[in-house]
Amino acid sequence: MLWGVGLAAPRSCVADLSRNRSLSLGWCAGPEEPPPAFYGGEIVAFPLSGGGGTMAALGSDSWWKKTLYLTGGALLAAAAYLLHELLAIRKEEELDSKDAIILHQFSRPRNGVPSLSPFCLKMETYLRMADLPYQNYFDGKLSPQGKMPWIEYNHKKVSGTEFIIDFLEEKLGVNLNKHLGPHERAVSRAVTKMVEEHLYWTLAYCQWVENLHETQKMVSLFGPFSDLLKWIFCHLTKGIVKREMYGHGIGRFSEEEMYTLMEKDMRTLAGLLGDKKYIMGSTVSTVDATVFGHLAQAMWTLPGTRPEKLIKGELINLAMYCERIRRKFWPEWHHDDDNTLYESEESSEASKTYSPLQDFSFYSRTETFDEEGNSISQTPDTDYTGHSLFDSDVDMDEYRDHEQYK
Repeated sequence: MLWGVGLAAPRSCVADLSRNRSLSLGWCAGPEEPPPAFYGGEIVAFPLSGGGGTMAALGSDSWWKKTLYLTGGALLAAAAYLLHELLAIRKEEELDSKDAIILHQFSRPRNGVPSLSPFCLKMETYLRMADLPYQNYFDGKLSPQGKMPWIEYNHKKVSGTEFIIDFLEEKLGVNLNKHLGPHERAVSRAVTKMVEEHLYWTLAYCQWVENLHETQKMVSLFGPFSDLLKWIFCHLTKGIVKREMYGHGIGRFSEEEMYTLMEKDMRTLAGLLGDKKYIMGSTVSTVDATVFGHLAQAMWTLPGTRPEKLIKGELINLAMYCERIRRKFWPEWHHDDDNTLYESEESSEASKTYSPLQDFSFYSRTETFDEEGNSISQTPDTDYTGHSLFDSDVDMDEYRDHEQYK
């Protein structure tokens, strides 16, 4: 009897890694965030039906083809073992979430951006905007609903960013939208749905299909055969994204048509923002966490692509918006390719020497730390260097002057 070897992850997927000629993946996940993770899985063996037909097919091939098939199967089985050893073997840890927000999300990527997932970045940015201390937990374990990110608070598990925010508002009394009227709240929700249910898919296509080679460099996997594992992981994710986009409907259009839809969404955001500080005015609201989480992918994770060229070119007000939020709520996040165009004139050379993004055990926006762990106080409208974060920091005149000298 022939046997297959695969990697099974509860509630998320079963990846068949033993076939000689192909690598297949069955996925059972929700629409909010296609969860590209195999943590918590098990190596399984299963009988293959139609063994006689397969053996007959092998028997009709020459000896070197048989050897090639068997070698390929052995290599794929070895890949399954490596995935199990490097990604799946994690002992369950009992987390004490009493009066503490435990945020489960994917590991930090290698390019200094907090997350390649717009939903994870949205959730962590929201916690900082609401000034809620939280603890990151980069275990890669999906929620019971098969989603990422998710939180634990007082031993209750909540998944789905919208439900998490509703839960925190009810339990902790926070509300970033209390200054909004009924009309503004309706507009805020409509913008959120446009971004999460439409713009998200076109950016995901750019990230995991068209720009997969660059994305693979950013994925954080370490240990032996990490390059092989990243290649397998990224190409599995590519297949998942394409399949889910087709099911959504947007993936049935041509690449040019999808990018046309993406540009319409981004132009809509640029028009809505205008010259305001935040989407709904001078005060930050929940929709800003959503918009920032997605636009940050175009701004910092898609080098040379159409979304990046659009946001840093014609739609420069969106780039200034992203910079404004990054400076205010992510004082420790700096990018290797920081453009001096977005720096204030008073910035010194010393202030442009940046340290890698740190993973704080507990984090609060009003109490952050320097490289040596010493506390640094900061006002709500200054970054860690003490520079102002008002609109004048990112002056449109500087951009126009910069363009003239290109």
